Amino acid sequence: MPPIKGKVKGSQGGSTLKVSKARGQRTSVVGAKVTVKDDESVTEAGEAHGEEWMQAKTLIKPEDQLELSEEELKEEFTRILTANNPHAPQNIVRYNFKEGCFKQTSHVDQLAIHFSLDGNMIHKDSDEARRQKAKYGATEVASEQAISEAGGEGKEEGEGEGEKEEGEDGEKRDEDTTPAPGGSEAKLTNQFNFSERASQTYNNPYRERGSQTEPPPRANFSSTANQWEIYDAYMEDLEKQEKAKEKKAPTKKDDDKTRKKLTALETQSDDISRIGNASKIIERMVNQNTFDDVAQDFKYWEDVSDEYRDQEGTCLPLWKFTYDKAKRLAVTSLCTNPKYKDLFAVGHGSYDFMKQTRGMVLCYSMKNPSFPEFIYPTDSGVMCLDIHPEHPYLVAVGFYDGSVGVFNMTKQDTKPLYQSTAKTGKHTDPVWQVAWQKDDLDNNLNFFSVSSDGRVTSWTLVKNELTYTDVIQLKLDDVPQEGPEGTQLTPLGCGTCFDFHKQTDYLFLVGTEEGKIHKCSKAYSSQFLDTFDAHHMAVYSVQWNYFHPKIFISCSADWSVKIWDHTYKKGPMFTFDLGSSVGDVAWAPYSATVFAAVTADGKVHVFDLNINKYEPICEQAVVQKKKTKLCHIAFNPSHPIILVGDDRGYVTSLKLSPNLRKYPKDKKGNPLNQGPEFEIGKMDKLLALVREPPSTTEKN
Repeated sequence: MPPIKGKVKGSQGGSTLKVSKARGQRTSVVGAKVTVKDDESVTEAGEAHGEEWMQAKTLIKPEDQLELSEEELKEEFTRILTANNPHAPQNIVRYNFKEGCFKQTSHVDQLAIHFSLDGNMIHKDSDEARRQKAKYGATEVASEQAISEAGGEGKEEGEGEGEKEEGEDGEKRDEDTTPAPGGSEAKLTNQFNFSERASQTYNNPYRERGSQTEPPPRANFSSTANQWEIYDAYMEDLEKQEKAKEKKAPTKKDDDKTRKKLTALETQSDDISRIGNASKIIERMVNQNTFDDVAQDFKYWEDVSDEYRDQEGTCLPLWKFTYDKAKRLAVTSLCTNPKYKDLFAVGHGSYDFMKQTRGMVLCYSMKNPSFPEFIYPTDSGVMCLDIHPEHPYLVAVGFYDGSVGVFNMTKQDTKPLYQSTAKTGKHTDPVWQVAWQKDDLDNNLNFFSVSSDGRVTSWTLVKNELTYTDVIQLKLDDVPQEGPEGTQLTPLGCGTCFDFHKQTDYLFLVGTEEGKIHKCSKAYSSQFLDTFDAHHMAVYSVQWNYFHPKIFISCSADWSVKIWDHTYKKGPMFTFDLGSSVGDVAWAPYSATVFAAVTADGKVHVFDLNINKYEPICEQAVVQKKKTKLCHIAFNPSHPIILVGDDRGYVTSLKLSPNLRKYPKDKKGNPLNQGPEFEIGKMDKLLALVREPPSTTEKN
């Protein structure tokens, strides 16, 4: 390679520099002359001043570099190296089932595995190693020879390097490579041929992928329609239906196939519903055989001894109706069905106001006394009920919590068809009585209710809801009392019972807990037509006579039963003291002078004013235990039977003897049907005897 020539500017003028690229040459500078000698030559004098020609080192700074002071330069910045993965996502969100929302996970996996190799090594002294040695003995000997040859070459290389290096390192390697005194094999320095390597894989960049679906195809369609096109379309549809019916004509094979296709999805209730009517008939037949003597007494038995006692009668106990789940609930209401004479409804609740639980509406038939025909459990206690006279499947019910409801016995649903709530104006106190009325001008069904909150309310069934209207409020005093801060408070009485006139639709009576009976009208909602100071304690029942339009009866907890003429204001027509709290009273539907009452001592009292105006013609205990109280009584509209309910959930049916149901007879002994005029005449004769004759001043 030719020498490189260059010029160097010195302090004493120009000088030439010759540099050859030969290996091991050194340069020396003497004054202005530069000589080049070999390595073996000795440098000339003046070597100490040889560096004067070299240029001074200067620091070149970039233009955008910051100029820092010494304090800033001395400031230390600590950088902490962590093992966190820079590519690990920090915003992973998972659903938290406990809190019901998405939450970000606090722990992120920072581990990144660059290389993984699964190996299998066994100990050379183990049984598996011995078996492998025995199996692969020949190959093992060959491998050992290869290893020994490799060890010898390593030894020679080690000795060559030991000569170049000094002292202790060479001696150690010689000792390591020297064979053991007891064996012929040389000890290898690196038995497993181990070499440490490290590598790091390249992390691929993340890619985002997205896809977009094509919108579904659309087509615009427009057409006009007239009567003929509509008619043609209906005719085509009709022809298709007729053809489909012809194709689906039932055959025996198809019937067999459909029967075979019935699966186990049919529940037990469906199976029972198929034989429901037949099972009811068989159940009634079995009960008729079981209670054959009672059925014979109901149909044919007459007390012959009544012929020898003109003014006395008896009650023969027949069936006793009970239901296991209603034994601890008192009978709070009884109502016979106006169309089906053997059917009657029973309301179950509790008169113990500290132990209010559930309630129940049961419908019994005299053809099956062992089990009720319909069962409707309720959350609140049932306090009253009434069956519609024209729609015998509708039952209006009043509850202890102040709500009213309507049950439909033709539906299998046990919940009421209609029910009032706090939003729809329910009572704030227990509902003591409900009564169906004639349909309103819009032909909507409606009924009335009376409650302890002092309201008499009309309920109308409109579509799927109950609408209410307050008919009258039972005010105690006409003059309101002064309340706090000058407010005017009108105290309200507690309504306990009511009854509507049989002929005059707008007229009705309301009994109160204060012992008063108010005569009211549907047309006047602000005041009463008249008020009777009837009893000293709560009025439990009030009822108009079926025949006489002026007469009504009332009973109370003050042990008394009173008969009133609503046009006579001087007092009751008749008063009877029964010696115990009277729970209920009812007029007989076959006579204007016969009524019956039940008392808390477990007795039934039957009166016939035409026979005896002072005492009952039948006074009979119908419960065994003295603690049992009779609560309600009801006459059957067609049979000579009365139903009596007690506070233990039992309903007892009693047959009246002939003296308790006497009919007018002709000379031959045949009963005469004189009509309501005859019954009114009988009652007028009795009233004429007890009324005070008009005074002379009134005549004038």
